[in-house]
Amino acid sequence: MVIVDLIGFGIVVPVLPFLAKQLGAGALALGLLVSAYSAAQFALAPVWGRLSDRIGRRRVLMMTIAGTALSLFALGLSRSLGAMFAARLLGGAFAGNIGVAAAYIADVTPDAERTRWMGLLGASFGVGFVLGPAIGGALAPLGYSVPMLAAAGLAGANWLQAALALREPPQHAAAEAAPPSSRFAALRDPLVRRLCAAWLAFSLAVTQLETIFAYFMMDRFGYDAHQVAFILVGMAVVMGGIQGGAMRPLASRFGERTLVVAGCLALAGSFLVVPAVHTIAGLLAVLTVCAVSRAVVQPPLMGMASVAATVESRGAVMGTFQASGSLARAIGPLLAGALYALRLPLPFVLGSALLLAVALVGRALPARDAGASSLGEAGAAG
Repeated sequence: MVIVDLIGFGIVVPVLPFLAKQLGAGALALGLLVSAYSAAQFALAPVWGRLSDRIGRRRVLMMTIAGTALSLFALGLSRSLGAMFAARLLGGAFAGNIGVAAAYIADVTPDAERTRWMGLLGASFGVGFVLGPAIGGALAPLGYSVPMLAAAGLAGANWLQAALALREPPQHAAAEAAPPSSRFAALRDPLVRRLCAAWLAFSLAVTQLETIFAYFMMDRFGYDAHQVAFILVGMAVVMGGIQGGAMRPLASRFGERTLVVAGCLALAGSFLVVPAVHTIAGLLAVLTVCAVSRAVVQPPLMGMASVAATVESRGAVMGTFQASGSLARAIGPLLAGALYALRLPLPFVLGSALLLAVALVGRALPARDAGASSLGEAGAAG
């Protein structure tokens, strides 16, 4: 279910900047367009998380998938920037399903295996961003609206599949009677606050590359949507391979905290190199390092956040965690668009500085001894 949802999202990513530019958007307008989606996601992701704690994961997932399908259909029919903004706001409002899906996974997995399963959730992003951009790039020559409508169709099929196959996790069903928590209750826990702050800064950093990558490739290399899509596919293959198969041995050997720190440091250095590269071969080498580094940071942060939550508050915590990333994705594209318009390297410099800050926060995170040792034993047994 998550993979199909992310394929639909991945279809949109490489095509959206070209559709926006066709309708007259510059770099700053593109940043605003991307931010609109994330601002709506930030506002409502914790609400979906808390609602899933009260009425069940399955019901909330069904609602968010249906809303996603509607928003993608509206995006495909857009003929003005105003219509695009409305469709993206609607899409962001229903984009709380990843946090709820993470809570669902946490409901049915033991703590010691959490990073591994969050790695598999991360691998779903990889698969989605392999197939999604490939489909989007292949359909783009038919018109930039066609990939959006195809994504809407996939979301509709995803809803039908979820309606037939998705069941409420037993562990959560036993906890549904818990009293509702306030929007910011999850942030009372100091560890949750630190993890959300780290996720906020990390997400703010990676949006600097994500937002202006298509414009960067157009301006420097003259690439079109089809060519940009397949670079994104290559990066997603690398990320998916690591998150799908390498997280357990990496976590057992180095520990989650070390992965966060080392990954952020490598990614910070790569960001500084990107604007200095003027050949495709050199750029692909740097982007490979970016993909590897990003792949090893995300699952440990998500795993630690899910373990920091109780069963009764897991949806709220994961919704708040997702919302911190959504806040970054609301602010980040604005910064990226404005900085890119001033001078090409500036978004990359900001991203590098933020990643260095995450590495410092990561050093202060507690080592999750039980999870790390259990992962190590599992890795040794395998």
